[in-house]
Amino acid sequence: MKNFSGKTLFLDRSDINTDEIIPAKYLTEITKKAMGPHLLEDLKMDGFDPEKDLEGISVIITKENFGCGSSREHAPWALEVNDINLVIAPNFARIFRQNMFNCGMMAVEIEESKVNEIFSKFANKETSITTDFDAKTFSINAEDLSLKLDFIISGFDEALVKAGGWVEYADGNY
Repeated sequence: MKNFSGKTLFLDRSDINTDEIIPAKYLTEITKKAMGPHLLEDLKMDGFDPEKDLEGISVIITKENFGCGSSREHAPWALEVNDINLVIAPNFARIFRQNMFNCGMMAVEIEESKVNEIFSKFANKETSITTDFDAKTFSINAEDLSLKLDFIISGFDEALVKAGGWVEYADGNY
């Protein structure tokens, strides 16, 4: 099972699409690793610099409809090769969300009011998240602040995550 804990990046924008996650010009690369340096390079947000802001990041917290646009596995792959295995948002584009779980990663939906609370308390601080997969909780910590949240994951998505993704799940079950 992948790591779902670590340093957190806050992307305070809705509708971040797959072309912003990994630009289409890199979809011809023949390895996942080749996409790694290009993660979020076309994302335009005030104060965001992918060359600096992605260093050491393991978790992204963002706003609604993350992963919209073209349906492609490359977006989760670009996150995965950068050791970002957890994205938290109020909701996701349906295909992106399933592609995350198919890769053994997590796209966890938390109600919008909770995401807004997390942003207001933690976004301008060095923040880390610890995931307790068995208890289905996140512990969010920064300086002297902490917040514990429950999350929900379906039984099938949980099986995909535990197996390491769809291919590994299918190898063990079919």
